[in-house]
Amino acid sequence: MTSNLRGPNAVETRKRGIWLLKNPATNKGLAFTPEEREQCRLDGLLPVTVHLIEQQVELELEHLHEKGSDLERYIGLAGLLNRNEVLFYRVLVEHLAELMPIVYTPTVGEACQRFSHIVRDMRGIWLTPEDIDRIPERLRNYPYQDIRLIVVTDNERILGLGDLGAGGMGIPVGKLALYVAGAGIHPSKVLPISLDVGTNNSALLEDPLYVGHRARRISGAAYDAFIEAFVEGVADVFPHAVIQWEDFHKRNAFRILENYRHRIRCFNDDIQGTAGVAVAGILAALRITELPITEQRVLFIGAGEACTGIARLLGAAMREAGSTHGEIEASRLVFDSRGLLREGVEVFDDHKRELMASRAVLARYGLDGSDQPTPEEVIRQFRPTILVGATATPGTFTRAMIQEMAKHVERPIVMPLSNPTSKTECAPREAISWSGGRALVATGSPFPDVIHEGERHVIGQGNNVFVFPGIGLGAIISEIQEIDEEIFLVAARTLADFVSDERLKQGALYPDQSELRNVSARIAAAIVRYASTRRLGRSVADEDVNELVSESTWFPDYVPVISSDQSPERL
Repeated sequence: MTSNLRGPNAVETRKRGIWLLKNPATNKGLAFTPEEREQCRLDGLLPVTVHLIEQQVELELEHLHEKGSDLERYIGLAGLLNRNEVLFYRVLVEHLAELMPIVYTPTVGEACQRFSHIVRDMRGIWLTPEDIDRIPERLRNYPYQDIRLIVVTDNERILGLGDLGAGGMGIPVGKLALYVAGAGIHPSKVLPISLDVGTNNSALLEDPLYVGHRARRISGAAYDAFIEAFVEGVADVFPHAVIQWEDFHKRNAFRILENYRHRIRCFNDDIQGTAGVAVAGILAALRITELPITEQRVLFIGAGEACTGIARLLGAAMREAGSTHGEIEASRLVFDSRGLLREGVEVFDDHKRELMASRAVLARYGLDGSDQPTPEEVIRQFRPTILVGATATPGTFTRAMIQEMAKHVERPIVMPLSNPTSKTECAPREAISWSGGRALVATGSPFPDVIHEGERHVIGQGNNVFVFPGIGLGAIISEIQEIDEEIFLVAARTLADFVSDERLKQGALYPDQSELRNVSARIAAAIVRYASTRRLGRSVADEDVNELVSESTWFPDYVPVISSDQSPERL
């Protein structure tokens, strides 16, 4: 089912005139050729000048740079996407490192918070509880029917910002922009969906301009029935689509993933994508420290989707390297908002049970006599080599914690992963300064390089964008039957191996974002090989994989627009 993934080589349409200019999939603006203008009845509707796409890119960058804030630049780029898709993606592809923080985190967070007041045009499909019996009908209203990738959210846990109601649609739109720009999946193959099941955000419900479903969130059996109807609708209308679950609250995220991962091709980026990119950063760091993964000890601050996913995947990597179950259990300790997760302490979330330290593990590190040890006390006894935070609480990593960690580890690996930037557990400059310049730091949000005692430390961003576009492309091309945990380990290893020796010398644990398309192609190829070797998808000869990935990848450039009917038409 992978034919024509790059989209059409030409657009043949009976539409002409102003319709072509108002449709973002066909609009070229001043790049319409003289022949196209005559054939498609565009003469007189445009100035006589014909521009190359390179000139249009230059003009769009000029427009962006003249705007006074990143939010205004976000609005400008959204307007371009809704006016001229090809040009939007060309601008994004050629200036990915500069524009990714605007198209996605951190700017997208502010855009989601102010969505009802800044949105100009709607994209994707919006489903409310009233649609539960008509979901296939709603999905068929979308203009493209060969959908291969869906990013869907119920808007409850947007980044570290919480319940943003309908404003959460900015996340699927932004994620899919990165799928297209970062992996070359054609825009006609992707679909953002908002499951607008209401909001418990009182400020939104009281806002007279709020665009979403004006009701409290549904929950329990009604919520589960709605999710089931959605999955059945997608399976009916878009049977070849991969579903990415995005920004669901942990109370629903783990359950939904477990309920559907064996029924449909799906994954949760907050759980599994975050795990893939974090484990990749750890594997890259170990190329610097030259210590085996089996000797790592990890302290997690946070026990939600991100840290649970990372702990699971890191355990899988250790197991593959020869660690026993007991060794893996003893290699990690986890704090949630109530303290250290340990045997004998009540927990209310099922997923946390697998992260609880046994009494034997606590005794091993001399922590069995403390009622409620602090993170600093745990670091003193446990001596972690890796510190991972996903709390959405700034200041969680303290000077005392980092200094204590640095007493026992030559090159501590510090990963404050929360985003947006305002929610990060500590700033990279703090971690580097408190560790005497020895910490290897990766963040979830973008940060500038740090100069410490005259030495430059390049801060790699552990952005999920380094894994999910390649995973999506690989899953589509390979036609893999199920997106299992091994897929994310394959992606993590591939990403870690991609980081250049030069980047590692600078302390960066991830590639530069300008290399995203190459990273995604490498990950997609690795997944195709994995699926073929394990007979989990289509069979592809090893020597043909790279060419197949290349042939399936779209680069944003205009294709000819051909009028298929010369008869007059009026809109």
